[in-house]
Amino acid sequence: MATGRGRLLLQHWLGLQARRLPLGGVGAAPGRGGFRKGAGVEFAAGWTMLKQDARCGRKCEGPSAACAVSLDGMPPEILLKILSYLDAVTLLCAGCVNRRFYHLANDNFIWIRIYSTAFSPKRSSWKVNSVAKTAVSANLLSVEDKEAGYWKKAYITKQIASVKAALAQLLKPVSPYTGLPMKTKEAIRISGLGWVIILKEKSGREYVMEHVELSVNDSSVTIVWYGKAWPRLATLSALHLCGVTPVFMDRSRTPTRNGPRWHSLIAKYSLSHFPESTMIGCDRLIRIFHLNPGLLVGLWKREEELAFVTANLHLHHLAERSTLGSAALPYELPPHSPRLDDTPEHGLHGYQLHVDMHSGGVFCLCSTFRDLFTKKGHIENGYAKLIVIHFKNNTEHLPLVGKVGLSWRTDVFDGCIKSCSIVDMTLLDEYGHPFWCFSSPVCMRPSPRPSDGPHFWGQTYHVDYADSAGRLHMELVWITETEEHFIVSLVLYLSVAKINHWFGTQY
Repeated sequence: MATGRGRLLLQHWLGLQARRLPLGGVGAAPGRGGFRKGAGVEFAAGWTMLKQDARCGRKCEGPSAACAVSLDGMPPEILLKILSYLDAVTLLCAGCVNRRFYHLANDNFIWIRIYSTAFSPKRSSWKVNSVAKTAVSANLLSVEDKEAGYWKKAYITKQIASVKAALAQLLKPVSPYTGLPMKTKEAIRISGLGWVIILKEKSGREYVMEHVELSVNDSSVTIVWYGKAWPRLATLSALHLCGVTPVFMDRSRTPTRNGPRWHSLIAKYSLSHFPESTMIGCDRLIRIFHLNPGLLVGLWKREEELAFVTANLHLHHLAERSTLGSAALPYELPPHSPRLDDTPEHGLHGYQLHVDMHSGGVFCLCSTFRDLFTKKGHIENGYAKLIVIHFKNNTEHLPLVGKVGLSWRTDVFDGCIKSCSIVDMTLLDEYGHPFWCFSSPVCMRPSPRPSDGPHFWGQTYHVDYADSAGRLHMELVWITETEEHFIVSLVLYLSVAKINHWFGTQY
C-alpha cells in the first residue's frame, strides 16, 4: 500500500509540474499565497485535474502520445548513458533508427568498452580488473583522437576475423574419399551460415528472400526458396545469390536472422529471358530452367511466374565464397601456385573421381573411381580425354538405384520431373587436391543407339555438362527386364588450358 500511495503521489506531482500550477496549490492565485474568493469551486476543478493526471500517470506505463517522454527531446548525455548499457547487437540496431541515433551509437567511449571487454587479454583470476578499469586503461588517451565510429569498426572487423578463423579451424579435416571438408554441417550450424537470393527489379527495387529448405549432401549443399510473395517475373532483371553470416558469432546461442549479418555475393544471374535451350524438363504444372552455375528456376506453366528457385552449391571453397566476399563483389580465390609435374610426357595419372546423382535427399548413384589416367596422345581439340567407364567393358557398367527424377515442392504443390537429377562431381589430382568440381542439374536425353560395342535391349540416353574447366559425357541404357538404368560410358574431357594452369605445363 505504501508503495502504491507513493507512486500515485509522484504521478500527481508530475501532473502538477507539467501544468505549471501556482505555487500556493490548485486554487491559489498566481504569485500569491492562500485562497481567493470562490476557492471551493476552483479546488474542485483542480481535484478533477489531479485525478486526470493520476489516470494519465497510469497510462504512462504503456506507450502513449499524450504523456510519453519523447526521446528526441532528451539531451545527448542521457541518451549516451542509456546506450552504454546495450550490447553490441542491440547498439547496432539502435543506430538504424534515425540519423541522430546513428551518430550517438558511433560513440567511441561506448565502443571501446565493448571492444576492451571482448578482446582484453585474459589474466589469472586473482589479477583480473573490473570491466570499467579495463575499459579506462585500454587506449583511453586515443579515444578522442579517433574519428567517430573508429572503435565500432575495429570491433566489427575483429569479430568477423574471429568468425573466419573459427570456420577455417572447423574446415581443416578433409575426407580422404572426396577431398572435401568433413565438418561442413557443424561449420554451417555454428557460424549461422545461410543463403539468400536478392531479386532485382528493372525499376531498382529489391526483394530479399530467405531460404526455406537446406540440405547438406556428401559433396554439395541444396538450398530451396518458394512461397507466395514472388514479384512478377516480367518486372525482374537479375537474381543475386549471396551467403549470409551473423557479424557476431556466439556459440552459446542459436544465430538469429534479426541481428546484423554479412552478405557475400556468390553469383549473379539474368532473369530478363529464359531461352528454350536452358529448359531441362517439365511436368503438367511447371517447367524448370538451368542457369549456370548450379541454379534451377521453376516456372508455372499457366502463369509463367516463379514457382521456386533451387541452388546447388559444391562444397569446394563454399565456406570461403559464402563468407569472405562482399555484397557487391564475390570472393576471389588466391592465385594458384602450379604443382610440379615430374613426368609430363606420361600425361595425367593417379586421378580420383567421386560422382553423386541425387534429388530430394534420395541418391541413385554414389561411386568413387581411382587410379584414373590419360596419355599425352589423348589430347584433341583442346581437351584431354579421361575415360572413367569404358563402353565396351561390361564389368565396369554401373546401375542406378531406383528411378531417376527431380523432386520439387512449393507451399501448395509438389511433384517429380522424370529423367532429371542433380550431379555432384569431384575430380582429385594425383596429390589428392580438388582439380575440377561442380554441382549442377542435368537431364537425360534420348540418343541413337551406337553402331559398335555391345547391343542392349532398351532405349539409350546421354547426359552432358560443360563449363570452363571441362566437359562430362555420360551414356546410359534403360534395361527393360530389370527396369533400371545402367551407366555404360562415362568420359571426362579436361581443358588443356586448365591443366597447363594447374601444373605449369605446355600441353
